Order: sequence, then C-alpha cells, then structure tokens
Amino acid sequence: TFTNKAAQEMKERVSSLIGPDAGRLWLATFHATCVRILRQDGAAIGLNHNFVIYDTQDQLIVVREVLRELNLSETNFNPRAILATISKAKNELIGPAEYAAEAADFWAGVVKKVYPLYQKKLEDSMAVDFDDLIRLTIRLFQEYPAVLAKYQERFKYILIDEYQDTNHAQYTLVHLLAQKYRNLCVVGDDDQSIYGFRNADIRNILDFERDYPEVKVVKLEQNYRSTQSILKVANEVIKNNQARKRKTLWTENEEGEPVTILKAADEREEAWLVTGT
Repeated sequence: TFTNKAAQEMKERVSSLIGPDAGRLWLATFHATCVRILRQDGAAIGLNHNFVIYDTQDQLIVVREVLRELNLSETNFNPRAILATISKAKNELIGPAEYAAEAADFWAGVVKKVYPLYQKKLEDSMAVDFDDLIRLTIRLFQEYPAVLAKYQERFKYILIDEYQDTNHAQYTLVHLLAQKYRNLCVVGDDDQSIYGFRNADIRNILDFERDYPEVKVVKLEQNYRSTQSILKVANEVIKNNQARKRKTLWTENEEGEPVTILKAADEREEAWLVTGT
C-alpha cells in the first residue's frame, strides 16, 4: 500500500482475523517492502547493508551543493523543481545517462548536469532516496534472476491497495514479482486517481486486463456512506471522464438533502463554509 497508516491498519485487521500467523505476512508500503529486500540482498548490486535513506530535506541539501559546484543560481534553477524532475525520471526508470541522451530542451539540459552529480553524492554517502528504493529493487531483480525467484516464491499471493495511484516503477516491480504465479489482486478506482503530480500512471489500472487477460473484475459499486442525491451528482460528473472504466455507484441509503454548490474564494473560506463556523 502507500501510507504507513494504511499498512498499520491492514496489519491490525489481518491480525484480528488470523491471529499470530499474521506475522508471517509482509504488510507494508511499497518503500518499506523494498527497504527490507535491499537490506537482505542489496549487496549483490553493490549496495551497503547499512545504507541510509535521505528524506526531502536531505535531498534538497544535496541538490543545492551540486548547483553551487556547477555555478548555477538557486534563484534561476529551483532545487525543488530539479528534484521533482529527477524523481519523475527515476519513477520512469530513467537513469542519469539515459536522461542525458534524451534531454531535448533548456531545462532538461540543466537537469542532465545535476542528475549524475546528485546520484554520485548519494552513492558516496552510502545513501538512497525514496525513488531509489524501488528503482534499485527492480535492478536487483533484473540482474539477479535467482534473487527474483526467491521473492516470487515468498510472494505467491500479492494484494495492492489504491492501484490507480501506482507509477511505472511500482508497476514494473509488481509485474516482476507476480509474473510466475500471477496471483495478483489489485484494488483501485480509476475515477479516484489524484496523484498524477506524483507520477501516478492511470494506464496501470485501465490496461490491467491487457496485461493480465485471465483477470476477474469485480466492481464495487454499492456505496455505504453517501446519500442517493450525492451519488446521483457524482455519477453525472465522473461519467464525463475521458479515460475510465464504466461503473454506476448506488446506495440503499436515503435520498438525503439536495446537493448544494458553494463558491469559495480560497481554501480557508471553503473550510469555513463546509464547517459552518
């Protein structure tokens, strides 16, 4: 899954259902799963067992160091924007050399200078960033089939939550793990894909039947939370999405109050209007 909170919730629910045997399962985020794999087997690709994981602030410090070494101004080249571009490249499994070969505009020309130096500084510090956790695990599996086979046996059954928000790297990781037994269950809603800015690829769920033609699709269309009036409006809105699986939400709940449209000047006024305070 995607958040530590969701992973913990899953652990608690599974524990309540099956008891101590839950300890034999891996219930974690993508990144926590990859950390565990890399700690155990990352030495095969030259990764130190005691590698550290840089958070966003650590990453920005490194980018700023690189910009100073390249005599590039932070005012002209925002470190966060550069980091976001590098992150996108990593999520597409594009390394520094491949990125440099494809750089086609001024901004990409700047990033292609920063990217390899940024990566070298991480390696020199025995550090990885969050995107590296998945990227390096994929590299480990691709370069060492025996390691991949070990984890394919370990993960004969795989369940992924919020699948609509997976990116290319996460898709590739799952595809490698599931390709032997193909016992893969994904839960997601293409109409709730909101993480495009984090490089989520809606095609992962829209094209699932193409990648796994033997799939069984179960539509979870009954809603237990909202009123009929809310769902009617929601259906009318989401049916206009250009790329989506056809579905119709319904509920046994009461009709409820008519939907009201509120126009707010900003997020603070929106919160004030919603809470009525």
